[in-house]
Amino acid sequence: MSSRSVFSRIAAVTVATGLAVTLAGCATASGGGSASPKASDSALERVTEAGVLIVGTEGTYKPFSYHEGGAGDLTGYDVDVVTAVAEKLDLDVQFEETQWDGIFAGLEAGRFDIIANQVSINEEREEKYTLSDPYTISPGVLIVAEDNTDITSLEDLEGKTTAQSNTSNWYAVAEEAGATVEAVEGWAQAVELLEQGRIDATVNDKLTYLDYLKQKPDAGIKVVAETEEASQSAFALKKGSDDLVDAINEALAELSEDGTLAELSEKYFGEDVSK
Repeated sequence: MSSRSVFSRIAAVTVATGLAVTLAGCATASGGGSASPKASDSALERVTEAGVLIVGTEGTYKPFSYHEGGAGDLTGYDVDVVTAVAEKLDLDVQFEETQWDGIFAGLEAGRFDIIANQVSINEEREEKYTLSDPYTISPGVLIVAEDNTDITSLEDLEGKTTAQSNTSNWYAVAEEAGATVEAVEGWAQAVELLEQGRIDATVNDKLTYLDYLKQKPDAGIKVVAETEEASQSAFALKKGSDDLVDAINEALAELSEDGTLAELSEKYFGEDVSK
C-alpha cells in the first residue's frame, strides 16, 4: 500500500470520528437530560444578557400609557411602574406600542418580554400567561351627584336609574341591584348623564373615577360605596417565564416597601391604588 493511500485512510477515519463526536454533542444538547439549558431557555438570563426589558403597551390608554398632549413623550402609571421595575433589575427599558387587540399575540410571538397595560388578572389569563403580582388594585365604586343623599349603597339602586356600558361587568352589578340601566358607550357618556341629572347613579372602576376627579376636581360627583370584589392588574409574560417574573415580583415588593408605588399612585390618581 502506498504512503498516499495510508494517508487517505487516516484522514477519512479522522473526519468520520470528528463527525461522530459532533453529532453526539448535538444529540446531547437537543435531547439529553444532562445538558445545561441554553441561555435563551431562561427569560431572566435572556433579558439580562440583552441589558434591556422590551415592554408592550398601548400608548393611547390614559392615564396608564399615553403620550402627553397626544404627541409628547410616552408616560403614564404603567409606564412609570415598569420603568422603575427595570431600574431595580439594572435593565434599560424599550417600549413597543401595540394596539390592545394585538398585544397578546405580540407577546406570544416574542416581540416583547412583558406587557404593561393594566392586564386584569383572571383565570383564563393565568392559564395562558405568566402573571406578576398585582401592582394595581381597584374595586368598583357607586357614584352619585354630590348632593344626593338617597343612595348610600348598592341596595339603594332598587328602582333607580344608572348608565353603564353594556359590555362591562358593572352593567350586571347595577342590574342585579335592581336598577333600570341605560346602556352607554362608556364612562364619558355615563358621567355626563349623571352631571346633567338625567340618571341617579353609575357604577364604574375606581381608577376611572379617580382619574376623572384628578382632571376635574369640581365635577360635583362622589363615591358612596365600593364593591366587595376588586379588579387586580399585573404584568403579563409568556408562559414559563418563571425566573423573570420572580425577579419582577421581588422588584415590585421593594418598590412597595420604599414607597415608590404609593408615590406613583398619588401622582396619577391622588391616592395609593397599589394595595
